[in-house]
Amino acid sequence: MAASPFVWYELSTTDMAAARGFYGAVLGWSTEDMSMPGMPYIVVKAADVPIGGIMNLLDHLKQAGVPPHWIGYMGCDDVDATTKAMQADGATIHLAPTDIPNVGRFAVMADPAGAHFIIFKPLPGEGPVPTRYAPGTVGWHELYTSDIAGSLAFYGKYFGMTKLRTFDMGAMGPYEIFGVGDEQFGGMMGRPPQVPVSAWGFYFTVTDIDAAIARVKTSGGTVLMGPMEVPGGQKTAQCLDPQGAAFALVTQPLPAA
Repeated sequence: MAASPFVWYELSTTDMAAARGFYGAVLGWSTEDMSMPGMPYIVVKAADVPIGGIMNLLDHLKQAGVPPHWIGYMGCDDVDATTKAMQADGATIHLAPTDIPNVGRFAVMADPAGAHFIIFKPLPGEGPVPTRYAPGTVGWHELYTSDIAGSLAFYGKYFGMTKLRTFDMGAMGPYEIFGVGDEQFGGMMGRPPQVPVSAWGFYFTVTDIDAAIARVKTSGGTVLMGPMEVPGGQKTAQCLDPQGAAFALVTQPLPAA
């Protein structure tokens, strides 16, 4: 099984305590306070395996009008060299390579089409890896982009993502399903008018989409679309958490016939 390029998922929010309660109720996450001096931080776990974190939305982002949001970390071997190479290929460095004490080194980037992500090199030593499609884990990654071909080339060069097949969505254009090797991890599509910037979106795995949607609503979130069935028989829903961060839900893959 190929390894996913994504190694961590992080929520920047205006209310960490509320977000902790919301996602715990909706996705069944457990949490652990891993704050450092001057930096409150909550680690979230699916089936007791860490998969991401919750932090305060930084003041300069608030002042720039950036709403609460999820961002993905992608692993690399050399953060400094990779940021320079990406910049030469049209990416933007939003935060230069920086050390996280006792954790690793990271940089905040935007790809040439403007979608933000983080590159990350952890310190030696590996923790447990979550089971693919386990409830609460990210089961699908979706990129809305103004340049599908350019995005496929960029992420293919740096993270080994390759197009596996194309799904025709009619008036909405092609949906390019990508993976690493023959293991699919997500899709890329043209950015629709209602999405103001190119952006990554993350689908969290649930076993029962209707029950999960009900938990979103009773916990103060908003369901924007769904449930709807997608090719392969899975069901999805697009949502907002109570602070306005976008996320999605997806059911586990159907058993092979």
